[in-house]
Amino acid sequence: MKVQVEVKELKEGKYVIVDDEPCSIKSISKSKPGKHGSAKARIDVIGLFDNQKRSIVSPVSDKIYVPIVERKNAQVLSISGNVAQLMDMGDFSTLELAIPDQYKDRVLEGEEVSYLTAMGKMKFDLR
Repeated sequence: MKVQVEVKELKEGKYVIVDDEPCSIKSISKSKPGKHGSAKARIDVIGLFDNQKRSIVSPVSDKIYVPIVERKNAQVLSISGNVAQLMDMGDFSTLELAIPDQYKDRVLEGEEVSYLTAMGKMKFDLR
């Protein structure tokens, strides 16, 4: 799911879609309008699911898509290898997520964890 907003409404720490990938905004710099042009914004982002750096330059009056990113809680039902089976605490549905190497010691059976979901993709969000 995504919504459309103007570039001038974006803020650091929010989300935006670049190359069909939901990204987190790291920095925004805006230039002043010139004699024959409009003001431009340079937006530096990092992908939520692939951690790739991207940047876009766009007029501030253009519209851009923003993903609807939800942070949910789930209980770890079981772990087999590097895949955890989770039960969502809101609607009690079950799902499976791959456990990244840096979270191997923090994802334990019976514990409650949080995860992000956006545009049909999911990942652990342990802070």
